[in-house]
Amino acid sequence: MLPRDPVSAVRRFNRFYTGAIGALDEAHLGSPYNLAEMRVLYEVAQAPGGITPKALAAASGMDAGYLSRVLKRFERQGLMQRQTAAHDRRSVSVWLTSEGIHTYNSWLTAAQGAVERLIAPLTTVQKAKLTGAMAEIENLLGAPPPGKVILRQHRPGDIGWVVHRHGVLYAREYGWDERFEALVAHIAADFVQNFDAARERCWIAERDGEPLGSIFLVRGDLPGQAKLRLLLIEPAARGLGLGKRLVAECVAFARAAGYSEITLWTQSILTAARGIYAGAGFVLVESRPDETVAKGLISETWVLQL
Repeated sequence: MLPRDPVSAVRRFNRFYTGAIGALDEAHLGSPYNLAEMRVLYEVAQAPGGITPKALAAASGMDAGYLSRVLKRFERQGLMQRQTAAHDRRSVSVWLTSEGIHTYNSWLTAAQGAVERLIAPLTTVQKAKLTGAMAEIENLLGAPPPGKVILRQHRPGDIGWVVHRHGVLYAREYGWDERFEALVAHIAADFVQNFDAARERCWIAERDGEPLGSIFLVRGDLPGQAKLRLLLIEPAARGLGLGKRLVAECVAFARAAGYSEITLWTQSILTAARGIYAGAGFVLVESRPDETVAKGLISETWVLQL
């Protein structure tokens, strides 16, 4: 019988789960490294352009002294290398060598295999219950402080919300009819049907579980080109700088994904959005009459060179 005290219950679960996945083993999944060391390898692998030890400590939650010893060990073994930034001699970044990438990929294959073996006896329904319970634990323990606005990737139901809110808000504020909602629905459906997680992303801004805004970055029509799409801020969230934050997130992702430019399509009457784009460095390159969604509109194309 499970203990009723929540502290005891969590500790009991921790003991069970760490044992089930071998987290306490001195060598994790047959590698010569423990779980904490493999976490460092994982975090560095997620930053192919390099990561500073300070950012690495924040991402892994490790003590700076212990992390320093782990990094030195990996450097001695040829798994990592570090370099001082040319513009600031105090700034150092680390990244994986080819040997480090090979070690990480071998561990990743072993980790995936271990999980597959762990859940193999479960039925499809049991696997769904398991992943649902894990998601609930993440939501409860990882919940942000009340009132904090977070940016997250899309989940089931978000795309429908994006289409609905675009249709409602633009009809209310600009008098655009269902043609605009249909256009948004087409863009959203194309995103879902052709989604490339490595090169595309949707962000949902959320506060206390309530969606407040959206933005998308998708592949463009030309090589190296990305498109910024469907920026939306709910009226209740305007004035918080959320539009700037969403656009900045989009630009940062595009740079990391290797795009050379971002283009976007908007209307001249959307003055607040145009101000955000200009502030982020976008430049207006084309302007023309457009009655796709309403009469008398002037559509604009903006571009940011990365």
